[in-house]
Amino acid sequence: MENLVRIVGGGLAGSEAASQLARRGVAVELYEMRPQRATEAHASAHLGELVCSNSFRSNVLSAPAGLLKEEMRLLDSVVIRTAEAHRVPAGTALAVDREKFAGALTAAIEALPNLRILRQEVTDIPDGLVILATGPLTSPALSQRLISLLGEEHLYFYDAISPIVTAESVDMHIAFRASRYDRDGDDYLNLPLSREEYYRFVDALLAAERVPTHSFERFVPFEGCMPIEEMADRGKETLAFGPMRAVGLSDPRTGKGPYAVVQLRQENRERTLYNLVGFQTKMTYPEQRRVFALIPGLARAEFVRLGSLHRNTFINAPLHLLPTMQWRRRETLFFAGQMTGVEGYIESAATGLLAGINAARLLAGREIIVPPATTALGALLRYITDPERKRFQPMNVNFGLLPPLTLPLRGKAKKEMMARRALADMAAWVRDAEGAGHPSESPPTIAAETAAAR
Repeated sequence: MENLVRIVGGGLAGSEAASQLARRGVAVELYEMRPQRATEAHASAHLGELVCSNSFRSNVLSAPAGLLKEEMRLLDSVVIRTAEAHRVPAGTALAVDREKFAGALTAAIEALPNLRILRQEVTDIPDGLVILATGPLTSPALSQRLISLLGEEHLYFYDAISPIVTAESVDMHIAFRASRYDRDGDDYLNLPLSREEYYRFVDALLAAERVPTHSFERFVPFEGCMPIEEMADRGKETLAFGPMRAVGLSDPRTGKGPYAVVQLRQENRERTLYNLVGFQTKMTYPEQRRVFALIPGLARAEFVRLGSLHRNTFINAPLHLLPTMQWRRRETLFFAGQMTGVEGYIESAATGLLAGINAARLLAGREIIVPPATTALGALLRYITDPERKRFQPMNVNFGLLPPLTLPLRGKAKKEMMARRALADMAAWVRDAEGAGHPSESPPTIAAETAAAR
C-alpha cells in the first residue's frame, strides 16, 4: 500500500488527523476547497476556522468536555495545544481568540513534514487510504457522491436534536413507565401534565428566546422535525394533539388520563439516559433549562444534551461506521468530524485524531484500535457506531455514555471518579498503543484510586 493518506477537509478533524499521521512519518495530502470554493459560513481560508462559538467548553475534569480534552492531551492533540496557546479569559472554559487560533493551527499544519495542502474542491472520493472530514457544510457535489455511495436515506442535511436527561435526575414519584395502549411494554417514561400545567408550559414556551437562524441554515424541515415552539405558534392546543398527546395513557397516581404528557425514550442500553420525544427546539440553552423545568418530573433534571435544529451534513454512522472510524464496506476509507454524527468542536477533533492514528496503523500493518469504553472518547465512538441504534441523531460527549461505577456515588463525586477511571484507562491504552515511556504515563495514585470504583 502506498505510504500516503489523503485527507479531504481542513477543519478541526482534518487538521488533527494530519498531525497524527505526519508525526508518525506518513505522507499526507490535505485537500481544502477554500478559498477556491467558499462556504456560506467561513470568513477565511484558514484551517480549523471556528464559525460559531469561540469556546471549547469547560476545562474542569468533572465536566465531560474537560475530560475529553484531557484525554486528547494524552494523545498529543494539536487542536488542544494550539487552543491553549491562544486562549482568552473565560473562567473555567477554554476559549480562544478565533483568528489567532485558526492562523496558528494553519501554520502548525503547514509546518508538518511530508505534508502537502492542496487548495481545491474534491468532488469524488479518492482511491487509496482516505479520511473524509468535510464537515457540516460539505459541498453539493461531494454530497451527491456520498448519496450514491451510502444511499439517499443515510445522508442527512440537518439535524433535529431532542434534549437528553439523566435517568437519576428525573423525579420517579411523578414519572411512570408505560407505552400508549401498552403496545411497547414499559419502554417509555411518561411525565403527566394537568390542564393548568400544560398551559403554563406552553405560555413559557411561546415567550422563550429563540436562536436566530443563520443565512446558511435557511431550510424548511419536514413536519416531524419542526421545533416545538413553532408547533405551539400554530395554536396553544397543537402540542396536546402532537408530541404531548396523552391518548392511550393513564396516570397511575390518579387512575385517569392526563391532559398532556411528555414521553422520555431510553437513549442507551444501561437506561441511564432518556430523550424528550419530539422536543427538538431552537430555544436558547438557558431558556431550554428554564422552560423544561416547568414539566412535572424535570424540575431538577440534569441535561447532558440540549435541543437544536440546524444545518448539518452527517451520515447514518451506526449503519456505516466501525468504532475505528472506518467505513464498514471499505477498510481504507475513514470518516471523521461532525459528519460522523458527533456534536461539538472537541468531539469532531477527537474523531479526526483517532482516524489519523488508525490510518497510520493500517499502513504499518498494525492492529486497528479504539480507546476503552470507560474513556470519554471510547464511549462516544461506541455510541455513534452502535449498529443496534435505530434512531440516530448527533451526540456530544457526556457522562451518561460511560459505563456506571460500582460505587454508589452521585453528583460531582461520581463524575470525578468516572474522570479518574477514564484518564487511568486512557493513559494505559496510550502506553500499550504507542509503547512504554510515553509522556502520558498514568501516576500510580490515579490507578490505585480508580481500582475500587470499577
